[in-house]
Amino acid sequence: MNSNKIYKLFTALIVSTILIGCQGKDQTPWEQIFDGKTLDGWNIKGGKASYEVVDGTIVGTSTLNTPNTFLCSNEMYGDFILELEYKVDSLLNSGIQIRSNSIPNYYNGTVHGYQIEIDPSERAWSAGIYDESRRGWLSPLNGNPDAQKAFKQNDWNHYRIEAIGDTIKTWINGVAASYLIDDMTAEGFIGLQVHGIGKDSSKDGTQVIWRNIKMLTKDVQKHARKSVLEPIVTKNNLVGNEIKEGWKLLWDGKTTNGWRGAKLPEFPRQGWEIESGELTVLASGGGESEAGGDIVTEKKFGDFDLKLEFKITEGANSGIKYYVDTELNKGTGSSIGLEFQILDDVKHPDAKLGNHEGSRTISSLYDLIQANPSKFVKPIGEWNRARIRSRNNHVEHWLNGQKVLEYVRKSPEYRKLVSESKYVKWPNFGEADRGRILLQDHGDRVSFRNIKIKSLN
Repeated sequence: MNSNKIYKLFTALIVSTILIGCQGKDQTPWEQIFDGKTLDGWNIKGGKASYEVVDGTIVGTSTLNTPNTFLCSNEMYGDFILELEYKVDSLLNSGIQIRSNSIPNYYNGTVHGYQIEIDPSERAWSAGIYDESRRGWLSPLNGNPDAQKAFKQNDWNHYRIEAIGDTIKTWINGVAASYLIDDMTAEGFIGLQVHGIGKDSSKDGTQVIWRNIKMLTKDVQKHARKSVLEPIVTKNNLVGNEIKEGWKLLWDGKTTNGWRGAKLPEFPRQGWEIESGELTVLASGGGESEAGGDIVTEKKFGDFDLKLEFKITEGANSGIKYYVDTELNKGTGSSIGLEFQILDDVKHPDAKLGNHEGSRTISSLYDLIQANPSKFVKPIGEWNRARIRSRNNHVEHWLNGQKVLEYVRKSPEYRKLVSESKYVKWPNFGEADRGRILLQDHGDRVSFRNIKIKSLN
């Protein structure tokens, strides 16, 4: 072989070696959000567990008689890809918060949001998705044995977490664990959890350790990975333990099945629309039941637990009524029933009206009982969560996970309030043992979704 051929062959080998080395090296432009030396850029929320930096790692140590503790990034993140490693004591549950928040009027600043579970127990749901201090399990791993087996006890585990748009994907040690489509929160902090251990002294001093925490926030779609899993879509679906707990969809997210006009034998032909999994009453000038009119469930309910999400527009008025009797008030105006008020308290004048002060504000029992004034209300254009629970005449209104009022139907106190309200002209108002659920047309654009109910009879 002549020297020229030898030179070309040698050059090709060098180039190939360089290319192979480049292909094997991670080219992702990661940002380090932990400097390996200090906790600068982080703050502690919740309980009193301790955090310290040891040999380039963050060590969280559990403490008796303190609630969940979180080491939270000062920075807020929307779309990102996060990778890290952790090692956890086999006795200690933990987790990694993403897109999480702490708001003063939401349970006094309680950390809430998506949590990527760290679960060394036999259940083995590590890298499942839990909604901390809100909805509970969204993506448990009971149907993903490969991910359950991927967790390494008493050893380092690697997580990859992608949060892009309304999609969250997770991997544990390279195995796809969760694939969730949910749009409740678009931005928040990262939080490293040390779970509360109560009075269990056997867990006192147990630790979880994190290292190699790196984040990508630019061109995230370019670096996103495909998941082999089918996505869990929360919109208008039963998720987590809801089926087991007895929840049923009251609206399927696509059709008018199960609903009709309050004063019609069928669903209104105008005034309402179904689009992108949202049931929307259209704006028509602010009049009460003057366009498409109210809609009601075909079924009647006795004791029940109802939850749904609603989104209002500026200055809007609407409501969720229950124990509705559509045989009453067949004339103009809305059908008669107890009402969870939906209102823009800032822009709509109804917020300052009524025989009982504040009783026409959002989440109040309309015209009867004011909801807690310190309630947490999301801004116009965002989804709020309503919940109404009625059992043995004891009724509760909940807004965004917080109970804002309660009362007892048919009680002397309740009947006194009715006698002082606009409902005094309706005999036995709100005292029916069974009735329909109603979504109100008050002439303003308001959307609904995730309408679910559970019988408590």
